[in-house]
Amino acid sequence: MHEHVLEDGTVIKHQHTKTKVVLNRMARLIGHLESIKRMIEDERDCSEVLIQLSAVNAAIKSVSRVILKDHMEHCIIDAIDNGDKQAIENLQKAIEQFIK
Repeated sequence: MHEHVLEDGTVIKHQHTKTKVVLNRMARLIGHLESIKRMIEDERDCSEVLIQLSAVNAAIKSVSRVILKDHMEHCIIDAIDNGDKQAIENLQKAIEQFIK
């Protein structure tokens, strides 16, 4: 369960539907990164390492989109319904950091 506290102290609770999906993807990403680390330790060809890093980069972008979509479908809809301007500002800041 995830909760947001509004300026007036009101607590809004909801559950993210994609938490299990995100955790599974993160576990695969961690495994992939460990594999790349071993490739580097084994002094594998740099081009092979770069290809694997590119795959991880794409997977990170994919999981980021899942998190963003889920956040918008739950947190932001609740924020709009409850007039929570801070949650919307936080999303704007996060998106600015994400797209840098």
